[in-house]
Amino acid sequence: MSNTTVVSRRDMKEPDKFQSTAGRAAGWVAAHKKQVYGALVALAVAVVAVIVGSQVQASREEKAGVALFDVGTTMSGQVSSVPLPGQTGPRFADETARQTAIAAGAEKVRADHPGSSAGTTAALIAGDAQLRLGAWDKARAAYDAYLSSAERSDPLKFSALEGVALAEEGAGKLDAAAQAFERMAKEAPEHADRADLGRARVLAKAGKVDEARKLLSGFADAHKGSELAGDAAERLSKLGK
Repeated sequence: MSNTTVVSRRDMKEPDKFQSTAGRAAGWVAAHKKQVYGALVALAVAVVAVIVGSQVQASREEKAGVALFDVGTTMSGQVSSVPLPGQTGPRFADETARQTAIAAGAEKVRADHPGSSAGTTAALIAGDAQLRLGAWDKARAAYDAYLSSAERSDPLKFSALEGVALAEEGAGKLDAAAQAFERMAKEAPEHADRADLGRARVLAKAGKVDEARKLLSGFADAHKGSELAGDAAERLSKLGK
């Protein structure tokens, strides 16, 4: 016997199931036109809002990027008392003037474009400039702002962590500086050798020579293959036994 399904005349007279379902759906839509129309409008508005929001955000990021580029131009400015041949960029009488201009430009980007990636980067630039100017508190504040906004995986995070430590050291807060270097080693382990070298320096400066010596003695084992091993050995020799 064949396995082919035999369709009766009664089955052939029944409406197709898909047609029946579609018909019922069409009827429901016809009876609920206002609700359906309202839902479609709401969906359309939501989609447009997302698109517009994305475009606005992209536009803001672009403007912030342009502003940060201007800061970069300032950073590449020449320090000279007289115009240099072939130089068309900004010129500064001394390094202090250049760093002051960099800090001001970076702070303006932060103020004008809060929440942008360029604004976050500007905080790091401002911190570096303030550090070079010896404005320890301002440098620390800028670095903290950067660290609170930057992604955890940001490759420049170590620089801000080190900047915090250097700002504390510059302010004479040696214990705080040692703690900041320790934090750097934990949060930026790829630069832990650099952090330990810095911590040993401030520990020695604070009179904690034994702690510094212990840190430097174990440097080679803790950081195998580090390019800073020679520096660590040299500093250890200066501390004596």
